[in-house]
Amino acid sequence: MLRWIVIFLVIAIVAAIFGFGGIADGAADIAKIIFYIFIVLLVISLLSRLFKR
Repeated sequence: MLRWIVIFLVIAIVAAIFGFGGIADGAADIAKIIFYIFIVLLVISLLSRLFKR
């Protein structure tokens, strides 16, 4: 999942450099959404391991 975040961030940076603002905004938004999903899943995983013991 982190690989997808990095891919979309690279796409956003490259698109911003070449002046494609709409594509850069879209890729950055997708990267942010995936990052928040990753954080939520990480917290759920850590909590489940904590309460499993």
